[in-house]
Amino acid sequence: MRMIGTAVVVLSLILVAGCQKESAEKKTEAPPPIVQTVHPAPASGVGLQLSATLRARIEAPLAFQVGGRITARRVDAGQAVRAGQPLFELDPADLDEAVRAGAADLAAADIGLKTAEADVARNRELHAQSFISAQALERTELVLREARSRRDAAAARLAQNRNARGYGVLTSPAAGVLIDVTAEPGQVVAAGQPVAILARAGARELEVSFPDDVAPPARGEAILPDGKTIPIILREAAPSVEPLGRTRRARYTLTRPPDDLVLGSVVGARFMEASGAGAVWTVPIGAVDERGKAARVWRLRNGKVEPVAVQVLALDDRSARIAGPLAASDTVVALGAHLLREGMTVRERTQ
Repeated sequence: MRMIGTAVVVLSLILVAGCQKESAEKKTEAPPPIVQTVHPAPASGVGLQLSATLRARIEAPLAFQVGGRITARRVDAGQAVRAGQPLFELDPADLDEAVRAGAADLAAADIGLKTAEADVARNRELHAQSFISAQALERTELVLREARSRRDAAAARLAQNRNARGYGVLTSPAAGVLIDVTAEPGQVVAAGQPVAILARAGARELEVSFPDDVAPPARGEAILPDGKTIPIILREAAPSVEPLGRTRRARYTLTRPPDDLVLGSVVGARFMEASGAGAVWTVPIGAVDERGKAARVWRLRNGKVEPVAVQVLALDDRSARIAGPLAASDTVVALGAHLLREGMTVRERTQ
């Protein structure tokens, strides 16, 4: 009986200690965090607004067709040029020597051809008198055909050398503006190495970089520095996303390009429709969480948060314009979104 009593006492002490530990854990458990929440505000009728750069419809790199050392640079960046105007010149010494060598090869080939023609004429007379065989005459005729081929090859090489001499002067292929000039006198360049970029005169376009998950709209409008707007129409869109900036480049044609806007000017581009990802909303910039593969906001329902995938259309220092499956009655976390996890219990503190 004494042993049974002792066991009962020990068991009672263990139960009391366990209850005290459980009570201590309940006391130390942290309460749900308090979060600031807002309702998403519908955007003011603008689906997307980005920056755009004025570019020429055709921007072609210019390069020499032969290599050599540049001896003259006759233009500067930003200069307007006309078609056929000389831009750069190479040292002509080697090119001239190549022309002279080609002319000498052609002269030697001409002499060989005349010799072969004389041999054939003489051997034909000898063959007619039966002094040589038909095989001997055939050999001289083969030599004549070979001499003609050598002469044709020498003439072709001389024409190539003369063309190369002409390539020693780089001229503008069309009228336009040089937006970049990289070569200097004394520099040695290889054939095909760009030395300048020519923006051809004519059509002007706007280049816009869209977020990787936004399809470029078919139409929009350009916002000029003076506040005027010009309609723009999509001409082409890149089929892939640039790996560095995760953007997709698109070119828009200006229906009425302004005359006083220079190439490279940055203007606004506004589009009334974004990609079909849902309605467009404005939320505080702290509501956007970009920890995952795509941007998201956290919607509060029944005291717990859930992620909602969105597309970020535009950002400023205070707010973000997003597109996603939200409603004006939804409640989203405005601050501290990067600290939340799915299903987390929170307490709301509204503005």
